[in-house]
Amino acid sequence: MRTATTVEFSKDASQVAEFAVEAEKLGLDVCWVAEAWGSDAPSALGYLAARTERMLLGSGVLQVGTRSPVVIAQTAITLANLSHGRFLLGLGPSGPQVIEGLHGASFDRPLTRIAETVDVVRQAFTGDKISYAGKALQIPRPGGDAVPMRLSTRPEHAIGIYLAALSPAMLRLTGRIADGWLGTSFVPEGAGTAYFAHLQEGLAAAGRTRADIDICQGAEVAFASDEDELSRMVANRKKELAFSLGGMGSSTTNYYNQAYSRQGWAEVAAAVRERWQGGDRDGAAGLVTDEMVLATTLIGTEKMVRARLAVWRDAGVTTVRLYPAGQTLSAKLDTLGRAIELVGEIG
Repeated sequence: MRTATTVEFSKDASQVAEFAVEAEKLGLDVCWVAEAWGSDAPSALGYLAARTERMLLGSGVLQVGTRSPVVIAQTAITLANLSHGRFLLGLGPSGPQVIEGLHGASFDRPLTRIAETVDVVRQAFTGDKISYAGKALQIPRPGGDAVPMRLSTRPEHAIGIYLAALSPAMLRLTGRIADGWLGTSFVPEGAGTAYFAHLQEGLAAAGRTRADIDICQGAEVAFASDEDELSRMVANRKKELAFSLGGMGSSTTNYYNQAYSRQGWAEVAAAVRERWQGGDRDGAAGLVTDEMVLATTLIGTEKMVRARLAVWRDAGVTTVRLYPAGQTLSAKLDTLGRAIELVGEIG
């Protein structure tokens, strides 16, 4: 497996950049930069491209719907050329809370918009004139005097496109058209029916196999020295998981909750969401079980984490995104360094 991490630049930007630079020295293969509702990813990626030399840099993810497809293509080409081919383009639909509530754009037909955006981006990469008549996208806009244009810049290197996907339909699309899958809320024991069956449908429809796509999954990694410390780590993680199950998305759409539900925790996920939305945050966290935390993270003793990484590898994960725990930059780097070593040890 390759190793990766995800960073976000909304707070302590200089320290986040230093973390990424030092992570490369530890042997990290890929650094993804998140956007969410904070700092933009391309600015940070350009900065990291100048500060690093070897590791790949990816947008994890650019939110489709907040930029035109051609702007996305321009951004990808620029970052790929600046980094000498080290850029990966990660795209995702985000959710109605961010797209409509923050950006004031429509979240209508996210699956169609993702598919058509990838079509337009790849068309732009070729250097041909850009002309597209889809259900969500029309380039040029019809009814005017505009004619198709081409970009004046070209990609000097191949640019892999990754899709963030949790729903069955988005997973099928990922299998059909993407070079990589950026996943989360991953339980290897339940991933066959929850994720891989849908991904495989898409791969088969396009005449592709699992070898044609990078399976990139992420989780928090933390090393406990004993059972007491492990219990504290699990308790802290429950609050974060409760937020994902109850606070993400909108009042009607929560892809994280749906993902956990498909992996065997439908009743708990529904109860956590009800408590959270009712304002009982502590009560929601109290419903999250130890099993849920340990199944979806890389938390434990060193022996436990090593064994868990092997399970992820055997499930088909080809790139593991590591979110290292730690209160300081040094502590996070120590955790990340040991996790990278363990990945190397299991092969």
